[in-house]
Amino acid sequence: MRSIPLSAKRRLHVADERGATAVEFAIIAAPFLFLLFGFMELCLLFFINVVLEHGTTEAARLIRTGQAQQASFDEVNFKQSVCDELFNLFDCTDNLHIDVRKVDQFAGTDPILAQDADGNFATAHFDFSPGDSRDIVIVRVFYEWSLITPFISQPLANLPENKRLLVASEAFRNEPF
Repeated sequence: MRSIPLSAKRRLHVADERGATAVEFAIIAAPFLFLLFGFMELCLLFFINVVLEHGTTEAARLIRTGQAQQASFDEVNFKQSVCDELFNLFDCTDNLHIDVRKVDQFAGTDPILAQDADGNFATAHFDFSPGDSRDIVIVRVFYEWSLITPFISQPLANLPENKRLLVASEAFRNEPF
């Protein structure tokens, strides 16, 4: 058996490209997957927000048509009617909050803020007042969504503990009933 000189062995190792693709993939895979999961979470967030808006619109119709008032809906009943429209995608017990209030006019109405000065979610001033026939009503539904992807989702968080406050609103004049 013939021995290969040392300089030739070095040239063989330098020219050997086996495994280069695996090394390149290892360098690129982590940031790629990180961005991919962040993008998927953003898409999920938009989807969940659309579902929340749908549920709010459908439940607000009960107030607008007078069905909620005639059935003596309270906050719990209305919250359940919102939950029924959310396709079981939400935890309605702790994270879903509603604010229904009668206002004097459409223009210039300042709704109660949902966050305090520290950025915490605050429901202390929420109300359930669906109004009577021809009253102007604002229905707001809030959901505290927990974000999953670390670091990438931090700019999306607007509540402590890496959560995003999703809001859906409806403003309308009740029909005559």
